[in-house]
Order: sequence, then C-alpha cells, then structure tokens
Amino acid sequence: MAAEDPVPYLVVFGAAVRADGSPSGSLRRRTEGAAALAEHLGGGRFVVTGGVGRHGPAEAEVMRDILVALGVELSRIELESQANDTLSSIYHCKAILDGREDVGQVIVCSSPYHNPRCAVLFRLVGIRAGIGDMPSDRPHLGLTKWLYYVAREIPATAWDIVLVLFARLRGRPETKPHTI
Repeated sequence: MAAEDPVPYLVVFGAAVRADGSPSGSLRRRTEGAAALAEHLGGGRFVVTGGVGRHGPAEAEVMRDILVALGVELSRIELESQANDTLSSIYHCKAILDGREDVGQVIVCSSPYHNPRCAVLFRLVGIRAGIGDMPSDRPHLGLTKWLYYVAREIPATAWDIVLVLFARLRGRPETKPHTI
C-alpha cells in the first residue's frame, strides 16, 4: 500500500473550558485561527489537544466541535484528550503524528506567546514544527494578564526543556513527563 500524499497537520493546543462547557476566548481564538490557517493553506488535518481541566468537557472535544461548526469534516480531525499540560500534549501528539504516513508540515497553533515553547518542544522530541500565524490574545486579556502569560512562558519553557532532555538522557521519553 502506497503512503498517502503529505498534508499539513495543524496542532491546536488547548486552553480553558468555562464552567458551562463553553470555550474560553483563548480556546476559541486558537481554534478559529487554526481553521483560517488551514483554509489559507488549501487544506490540512488537525490534531486538537487538551484533556479535562478545571471544567469539562475535554478541551480537545470543545475544539473539535468548534471546527465541525466551522465546516471542517470530522475525518480531518484527530482528537487527543488525555494531555493535562503543554509537555504532555507534545508527547501525546508525537505518538499520533508518528503513527501517520501522510504527515507533511506540522504547524503549531496556539496563542502567539505560547507558540515558541510548543515549537521548541516538538523539535526536541524529533518533530520539525513551524509556527502558525495566530490571533493575539493581547487585545482581549488586558495588559497585566497578558504580561503575566508572556512572563510565565520563560520559566515554563526552561522547565519543559530540562524535562525533555532528562528523559532523553534516561533513554526513554516519557508520555507522563512529570514523573521523573
């Protein structure tokens, strides 16, 4: 059986789900931004990632429903609903992508302040990932909250890099990376 032609895979990272099960503004912007990017690219497949946070349902399920409402065929959406943080999303998505023969370009779709960490972590686990042009959260969060999220990425990125490198030194990347 011949391998399928390579297609772009847009990996959409989760954000909060509200108490009523609706998407937070960030979750909606990430998902709608990924859908717009796929349309601009002329197609592609989606991997939506994120488990149940403070409120259910799983972030990935909410994103899937948004994409379907935007007209994306369900067959173009891969659901990863187990991850509970960025690094576990990376590992779970790597397992999905490694199992596909049609993976072309991998594009990170998150908030602009979060995209660099996602791309670096993908590269550290062996997936060349680019960054999608996504809508900014800045106008919606206010300066203080946005600056908090931006500043939080610095130690979070360093910590996740250390965890990946430590797992590599041990010779076995973890699917549950925080159990060192």
